[in-house]
Amino acid sequence: MTGPKASAQEPDIAKARRVLGRRNLVFVGLMGAGKSAIGRLVAQMLDIPFIDSDNEIEQVSRMTIPELFESYGEPEFRALESRVIRRLLRTGPRVLSTGGGAFMNEVTRASVLANGLSVWLKADLDVLWMRVCKRDTRPLLKTANPRQTLSDLLDQRYPVYGLADMTVQSRDVAKEIIAAETIAAIASLAGGQETVPTS
Repeated sequence: MTGPKASAQEPDIAKARRVLGRRNLVFVGLMGAGKSAIGRLVAQMLDIPFIDSDNEIEQVSRMTIPELFESYGEPEFRALESRVIRRLLRTGPRVLSTGGGAFMNEVTRASVLANGLSVWLKADLDVLWMRVCKRDTRPLLKTANPRQTLSDLLDQRYPVYGLADMTVQSRDVAKEIIAAETIAAIASLAGGQETVPTS
């Protein structure tokens, strides 16, 4: 067996599909946690579609995320984001990667928790900074001290991300490993376990 499925056990994949059913698997977490990269791999393993909510927002608005922030501000962007994600949650199953602030919105979070299966990709500050400092396209990091801004976001958001159905540790290893751990975490819910800590 080759490809992404080689990193996950076939019984786990089958169990994960059963656990998910018709629901969407929704990745939440801070920028740089790997939601899109891991989400795509997990979608391949489960043989279901992958959607990035930021890409969907850009398609419906015909503007980039930075342009939306600049033109309308964060509150208007979050309102649009919430509408798009709630629409996406109506059909499934698929894997949905969300922007870092999406789960912070109470309406969006309630919809995700009620209609999807949520996974928090949790990463420490050093890992996140290593990944995001190479790009200057993050609207929330256009500050005098972007690393401190990222640290502040971590402090503010991690308690809320902790409300997700599962937590998987994102770290500096091959993305196939994190994807396989995500599949195993979903599969474990077949036995009634809600959170799988990973090392």
